[in-house]
Amino acid sequence: MKRSHQSSHQPRISAKAVLSGAAIAVSAAAAIVIQRNRVRSSAGKVVVITGGSRGLGLALAEEFGRHGASLVLAARSKGELAEAKRRILDSGIGTTPDRLFTVDCDLTKTEEAQKLIDAALQHFGRLDVLINNAGVIHVGPIEKQSIEMYREAMNSNFFSMLHTTYAVLPYMLKRREGAIVNIASIGGKVPVPHLAPYSASKFAAAGFSETLSAELKSKGIRVTTVNPGLMRTGSYPNAMFVGQTDKEYRWFALSASMPGLAHSAGYAARKIYRAVARGRAEIEVGLDAYLAARIHGIAPTVTQFLGSLAESVILPGPAGTAVGAQGTELETPRPKAWKRWSAKLTRDFNQPNA
Repeated sequence: MKRSHQSSHQPRISAKAVLSGAAIAVSAAAAIVIQRNRVRSSAGKVVVITGGSRGLGLALAEEFGRHGASLVLAARSKGELAEAKRRILDSGIGTTPDRLFTVDCDLTKTEEAQKLIDAALQHFGRLDVLINNAGVIHVGPIEKQSIEMYREAMNSNFFSMLHTTYAVLPYMLKRREGAIVNIASIGGKVPVPHLAPYSASKFAAAGFSETLSAELKSKGIRVTTVNPGLMRTGSYPNAMFVGQTDKEYRWFALSASMPGLAHSAGYAARKIYRAVARGRAEIEVGLDAYLAARIHGIAPTVTQFLGSLAESVILPGPAGTAVGAQGTELETPRPKAWKRWSAKLTRDFNQPNA
């Protein structure tokens, strides 16, 4: 009897098909690399920076101004805006008075955010980049943080970003062009003890920004989420402290001013500028922030354990007051060298004296 044979023949893939597939893959990879490294010039662009009178906002203004952008700086204080304007014009970066406009406004209010965007468009006739940088920070144990502190953090760190974004969206959608940069924080990726209101609001900001990027990319609007680690911006006198306020101020100010632990605001501004110019969707500022975000993404229990270790071993206990005190009101014993360094930071970034 003849044994019947079933055909085991499989379709053969030709060498030509393999080469064609490889060529397509290489072309796609090259397109991604080219897109990531394509630099868009800021010359002639109009950039709105909230929280632009001091700290990172001021450093960003100088960086974008150095590359030829016209600037709109927004902050609550007219006096701080006037000083920021003077510094930028005297800095030698080439920004002229006709390329620098300031608007004092409270962006926690919807109408004030609309006022900012309308004023920028009326003054310059266009708006290319919105940088949401304004924010506040509360420091202290969770037992002493009031619900009102969470509301204040959400209003400044999240809703002000939401208000300006919604104010500028119709204009950018109509043009099918523009860039929105949201300064979130590594505190919006990783839990940070004694910064609960700040961290909660930055988690919200990061989530909104990433969703915004996913929705708007196909409509011509680039959204960049920035997650900085610690930065030396001299901003700690503006923070609010509860609990053992002197001790809380000491650890926070030391962490935020120590070279090697906190990154320079100039470095952060340069990295953010390059990310915006290349249309990056998200960046971390600093290797510490980069690693922390990835570790938390893979093993969130690890970062939570490290946070609990810092809270129990390093940070002050839950004693003290629930009444907030601003850093400018606190006088803590500090070495003379640190006092001089703190004074330089606050002076360089237009901050109130520590």
